Amino acid sequence: MLHIYVDADACPVKNEVYRVAKRYDLNVTLVANTWMRPPDDQRITLEVVEEGFDAADDWIVDHVETDDIVVTADIPLASRCMQKGARAIGSTGRPFTEDNIGEAVATRDLLAVLRGGGEITGGPPPFTKRDRSRFLQALDEVIQSIRRKNP
Repeated sequence: MLHIYVDADACPVKNEVYRVAKRYDLNVTLVANTWMRPPDDQRITLEVVEEGFDAADDWIVDHVETDDIVVTADIPLASRCMQKGARAIGSTGRPFTEDNIGEAVATRDLLAVLRGGGEITGGPPPFTKRDRSRFLQALDEVIQSIRRKNP
């Protein structure tokens, strides 16, 4: 059954995920390095993983299955989940696809090299209402796509 995993520590769209999951009666697992208060809803669980580099990412990859959805801004995590047949969506509504994940990984790696060389590349742009709206639309589209594929 379709399940939504959220890379939750810095995710700005958790409330939107809860709303959509409730509408479609889907289970959601928040995965984080620290405790947070999830809504009082039996479909929503929190998995607190041990501290450590990529501990939350590794937990998600170990549990995600084909046609599950992963909400993350972490491009390498999105790529790993897609290799297992899951769908991945960024918090700004950008769906990661086979067509764009390679470019996203390459851009991320290039920016890391530039930062490592002392180049100031700036951070991500501020999160906007438009990003939130795009995310809601993308999540809805992915759920509908999966449901059409698996009636």
